[in-house]
Amino acid sequence: MSHDDFEPGIPADERAHLERLASRLVAERPVPRPAFRGDLRRSIARAPHARRMRLRVAAYLVSGAALLAIAALGVNDVGPLAPQPGAQQGAARAQLSAR
Repeated sequence: MSHDDFEPGIPADERAHLERLASRLVAERPVPRPAFRGDLRRSIARAPHARRMRLRVAAYLVSGAALLAIAALGVNDVGPLAPQPGAQQGAARAQLSAR
């Protein structure tokens, strides 16, 4: 760590203590076992190819856009999720007659 990593106004003794602690943490950092690193490399190498991943991302984008379009139509009282005009008028008449 350098002095630039600390906020201004930290006392010199505290800064020195923090620098020692940082260097100790870096030196004692655990390293994964070689077997784990090998397993990780093999699992990453088995990951789907970029073409298949691009196709999956494109499918998610298209389906998301379609759902947003359907929701926008519903908000504008158009489309499959829009309320039926007769149902609204019937509910309004029922409320008026109940008064």
